[in-house]
Amino acid sequence: MRVLKILCRLSRWRPSLALGLLVLPSALLATTPGAGIKPIQVVDPVAGGTMPGYVFYPSPQPVDSPVAIALHLVDATPDAPAEPGAKPLVVISHGQGGENLGHHDLATHLARAGFVVATLTHARDNPRDSSGAGTAEVLFGRPLQIQALVSTLLDDPHWAPLIDPGRIGVAGFSDGGYTSLLLVGAVPRFDRYAGYCERQPQDRDTCSFIEQLGARSDIDGDGDGDGMKGFLAHAASLDGARTRWGETADPRIRAAFTMAPSSVMFDREGATSIDRPVFLYYGTKDRRLIPAEHALHLAPLIRSTVEVREVPGADHWVFLAPCAPALAEAVPEICGDPPGVDRAAVHAQVNADAVAFFRRTLAPAPAPGGP
Repeated sequence: MRVLKILCRLSRWRPSLALGLLVLPSALLATTPGAGIKPIQVVDPVAGGTMPGYVFYPSPQPVDSPVAIALHLVDATPDAPAEPGAKPLVVISHGQGGENLGHHDLATHLARAGFVVATLTHARDNPRDSSGAGTAEVLFGRPLQIQALVSTLLDDPHWAPLIDPGRIGVAGFSDGGYTSLLLVGAVPRFDRYAGYCERQPQDRDTCSFIEQLGARSDIDGDGDGDGMKGFLAHAASLDGARTRWGETADPRIRAAFTMAPSSVMFDREGATSIDRPVFLYYGTKDRRLIPAEHALHLAPLIRSTVEVREVPGADHWVFLAPCAPALAEAVPEICGDPPGVDRAAVHAQVNADAVAFFRRTLAPAPAPGGP
């Protein structure tokens, strides 16, 4: 897999030469023989109720065989003993309509590399309930739900001793990438979708949804809530609701690893407020989130350190964990890849990059008086 790496510091955009496949040696990935997994419940800070999730953690107990959970085969042992000692924490945000095991292989790789990893299923944005799509409660509730996940773990007498509260990162896919960016300081402007639909009218999945939001919007009660005019009124209401339930950025989170992040809604001002390291991954043939409008639009706007890598020929769904047979049968559209794209090989690279990125960005602070 050809990898394009772009490093940005401050406002400079400096692409490097294309690199070859750079999967890290296994010795750098695995520090424990196995990974444990336990369920967790998180209270939704926006609407109340609870959101189910999982905690993955390093364990001295090897994994005998993958465990079947729902439609997934997860390479972790339920209730396995945990390696003692405080470790860095990575929280994962799934994409629109996703759920808490969509990136289970990333979670188990990070756990075996010495991280505690936590996931959740976002309220009203999952396979069982997608009623919140396009609403402020979901668009701004998502980062607050991840904050609640972090707080739940840090307040839990079982998990708190296993987590270093000064070493927390976030990973996210698609709308989970958007969520991750908000957590490290990004501020969205949803009216940017009007310009997007002028440039990309063939993207009917996105633009039809935008038009539907506009048709449902009648902010002033004047009956003009239709089409793009109605959407612009809806977008203005969203902008005013960003901090309704709390600040979307979280100072506890030190770095964000994003995969095909939804990011057309970030302009220069909204992106330059990101003040922590970011990793952007994208597939060059992503038809759902066109790279030029999303990852590649965003990268040069970020003033903090950013790394960008591409997966040549890959579509949007390549960043979901390789599908177990039951999942491939139930939802084939998210489990297949274009010819020439090997999802297992892609994930070997992505998972290695995530481990390396979080080891760099979540490194322990130097001891007082040290070098």
